[in-house]
Amino acid sequence: MRQNPILEKIEAEQIRVPGQFEVGDTVRVHNKIKEGNRERVQMFEGVVMKIQNGGLRKTFTVRKISNGIGVEKTWPFSSPFVDQVDVIRCGKVRRAKLNYLRKLSGKAAKVKEVI
Repeated sequence: MRQNPILEKIEAEQIRVPGQFEVGDTVRVHNKIKEGNRERVQMFEGVVMKIQNGGLRKTFTVRKISNGIGVEKTWPFSSPFVDQVDVIRCGKVRRAKLNYLRKLSGKAAKVKEVI
């Protein structure tokens, strides 16, 4: 189903891409955080679990293990709070969504690296 052409034009102007990455890549997301009148950048490093939708509503989910507990965060691609996304490792996967990683732990939860 197509959207209104006027809405498509407005969305096309607002779309921005924080970096080139795919599902399975290990990335470091630079996230802007406002605390009162100060602003700082906090980093979140983990594996890209999934990339959803398209256009202005496109989102990506990153998972990491922190103190033995799995933590997942989802950001919109066009979010002003995502400063940049650095790719640490390129992963070799055969799935679009890596939900099976939630059940795994330790070395089994690692994604093979593309060499």
